[in-house]
Order: sequence, then C-alpha cells, then structure tokens
Amino acid sequence: MSTHSSLRKRKLTGGKKRAYRSKKKYEAGGFPAETVLGEPRRKTTRGMGGICKIKVLAEKSASVTDPKSGKTEKTEITRVVKNGANVDYNRRGVITKGAEIETALGLAKVTSRPGSAGVINAVLITKEKA
Repeated sequence: MSTHSSLRKRKLTGGKKRAYRSKKKYEAGGFPAETVLGEPRRKTTRGMGGICKIKVLAEKSASVTDPKSGKTEKTEITRVVKNGANVDYNRRGVITKGAEIETALGLAKVTSRPGSAGVINAVLITKEKA
C-alpha cells in the first residue's frame, strides 16, 4: 500500500489531507505497457521481491475460450472493437483487461492483464455467423 492511499479521504473537519512526504523510488510504480496490435513484442521487468513480470507491448494473437464448449484455441486478433478503461485507449486500440477484441471465432472480451501476465486470454461473447 502506498503512502498516498488515504489522501483521497478528508479530515473530520472537512479539510484536505496533505502528503507528509513525496513517494520513494520503490513506491513510484512503472509505466503502463499499453499493449497494441502488431508483431509480438515483450518486455521483462523486475518487481518487488525479485519477481519478474512479462509485459506484452504488442501481440497479434489471443487464447480464446468458448464458454459453451469449454474449448480454448489460439486465434488471430483482427481488431480492437472497444476499450472501456480509457477513451484514449479506445481511440488508439490499446488492449487491457475488459477490452473487446474481434477474432476469427467472433467477438471476445479480454480476461487477463497483458501488462502484468504476459499473455492475452479472452472469453467469447458472440459467435460469428457462418
């Protein structure tokens, strides 16, 4: 938990809380991966406790699961349909958790966090009309 987590709350008097110090280097956090559609590119970063995080910078395929049959297969991403996380991400076609992508199997919703997990997993929403 960061030192600035309680600053969104106010004092009992109604006054604003002020930070007693700036964030330390290890509290600052990193830059977002902002995964886009393209030739596969990944970046490995070291996290707290020595763990390694794989950030997906660009990817053109996703593991899509069909909830009815329970089968998962790797399919190519055609385009990013919608991203409700950020209006700018929606415009630029950035893939984050909850983003809707169009695949060969149909419309799917991303369930993994590409910036932290290193993979793009999705669940089928609608099947394409054959």
